Amino acid sequence: MPVLPPSAPTPADDETTTGQGSRSGLMVLSAVALLVLAVSLVGGNDTSADSARPPLPAHPGTTASSAPPETGAPATGGPGAALPRSKPVRLLIPEISVDAPFTDLAIGDKGQLEPPPAGDTNLVGWYAKGTSPGEKGTSIIAGHVDTKTSAAVFARLDQLDKGDKFQVERADGRRATFVVDSLETFAKDEFPSERVYGDAARPEVRLITCAGDYDRKAKDYTDNLVVFAHLA
Repeated sequence: MPVLPPSAPTPADDETTTGQGSRSGLMVLSAVALLVLAVSLVGGNDTSADSARPPLPAHPGTTASSAPPETGAPATGGPGAALPRSKPVRLLIPEISVDAPFTDLAIGDKGQLEPPPAGDTNLVGWYAKGTSPGEKGTSIIAGHVDTKTSAAVFARLDQLDKGDKFQVERADGRRATFVVDSLETFAKDEFPSERVYGDAARPEVRLITCAGDYDRKAKDYTDNLVVFAHLA
């Protein structure tokens, strides 16, 4: 397991960040070191661990800055224009009937990304020290596929198709719309961390959940489903 580098200071949730200096804290995270992501997704009567790897540190870049529009206003600045940093508050995926609030996910004592609470079937989490949805770079959003008693928020994630759209409502009042580029399933022991979590030159999002068969002995699913998407 790679060693987790020291944590770096990050902007406040709703702080607009522009230029190199404002995001320099993220740069102290080694571009070589990969953190260990464990989004715990419960299946059957056991608890499983989704042992993919977490995002590479986002490289700072200039982001758009402007006065926040009224609540519910769409992203502005032209198609695909990067937005300032802002905390996501709600994920809307009409194609699969997802309307869920966000919770912050952080790195735990064991160097793993802590999962969303397993008891809440309608909750998604985002890696709060990484890129926020709509910023330039790769933003990570994770959710449960099921719980011990029922299906969960990402139970139908595999039903999305290329070209489908979803939205992230943000604390600054903007509503960022993303377009699905592809859905891919990866065996956990062959998870392409750099491809999934590596920095992007445009605002992108990864929606991640467990997939494949549930191995009761290992208390884990065999695969990860990743939805690749970009800001419209």
